Amino acid sequence: MAITLEGKSAIITGAGRGIGRGVAQVFAREGANVLVVNRSPAAGEAVVAEIIAEGHEASFFQADVKSWEDMQGMAQTCIERYGGIDIFCANAGIFPIGLITDLDEDAWDDVMDTNLKGVFFGTKACIPQMKVQGGGRIVVVSSITGPNVGWPGLSHYMASKGGVNAYIKGLALELAADKITVNAVSPGTIMTDGLVEAGGEVLEEMRKSIPAGYIGAPEDIAYALMYFASDQARFVTGQALVLDGGQILPESPMVMRDAN
Repeated sequence: MAITLEGKSAIITGAGRGIGRGVAQVFAREGANVLVVNRSPAAGEAVVAEIIAEGHEASFFQADVKSWEDMQGMAQTCIERYGGIDIFCANAGIFPIGLITDLDEDAWDDVMDTNLKGVFFGTKACIPQMKVQGGGRIVVVSSITGPNVGWPGLSHYMASKGGVNAYIKGLALELAADKITVNAVSPGTIMTDGLVEAGGEVLEEMRKSIPAGYIGAPEDIAYALMYFASDQARFVTGQALVLDGGQILPESPMVMRDAN
């Protein structure tokens, strides 16, 4: 049986750009009714327009994942528009650069509230409906940065993503008996808007660090999430899958200099 999301109701947060946009497009193409959730109406509605223009179903809901009220409204809106919640994809995240010596409490909290508490609020809002339905899929976009590798200036981001990978294990155990699975993907370097804006020299240096020889696309992440979100992944839970073209494999930069 081919993997499909036909007839499923899916919520994707942070779907106005980057990985979230790619996930929304792929899920819709594969048959899901997609609720595009984003803080910016302009970006979110543009993604919806793209999906509808391709002949698929999507609608927009403006929300901030840091708001419990917004996340409750998000879940209720999906139920009202699409009859339930089969898939919740927690994608929204931020990664401002800041050395620990320069960070203040507000900057730290903003990252934690968005990247970690936002996952908590979103999942908590969707779980009751999934239990009523007799099952569901929770999928989360994590990162290799934090759980697998480090980057100066991203300690707050790394802590949030490490927390995400720990959170899904506990949640998976709590929800296993309800036939709700919880999994994550940990992307490496992906060609998002911010990376494009960084310019050619930066892109080339990043490409050289990836054994596969190219930078990943949002769709690469989306198809992995699609598997976790499918009926075929019913026996997989509490896992974080690295998708990085082999980026974390080299023992040292020397390995890639030799390879290139």
